[in-house]
Amino acid sequence: MSIESRRGLLRLMPAAGLTAALGAAGAARAADPPSFVLVIKNHQFQPGELEIPANTKVKLVIRNQDPTPEEFESVSLRRERVIPGGAEGVIYIGPLSPGRYDMFGDFNPKTARGFIVVK
Repeated sequence: MSIESRRGLLRLMPAAGLTAALGAAGAARAADPPSFVLVIKNHQFQPGELEIPANTKVKLVIRNQDPTPEEFESVSLRRERVIPGGAEGVIYIGPLSPGRYDMFGDFNPKTARGFIVVK
């Protein structure tokens, strides 16, 4: 094989590796779980009932629009996360069986209450 042929192969190899890496990144994005948004405003969850699909892992984005922190907590989901005021956090849940799973704000349990409804 001539030197020029080898140089040509060397130039193609990085491009092939980049193509494979980009293909893998695209496949990873395609496999990202569906995303759902839960807002904390006036020390309440909005919506009060959030419906998600059964038997599917989901990404729950929690946006705290209050100036104070709130702790998202769910005993039935076995999840808890403090979300600072004016910030957002992410929790992954599931896959879950159909049903209603309670959630509450540990810092404001009388007003920050709701359910994740799995169908």
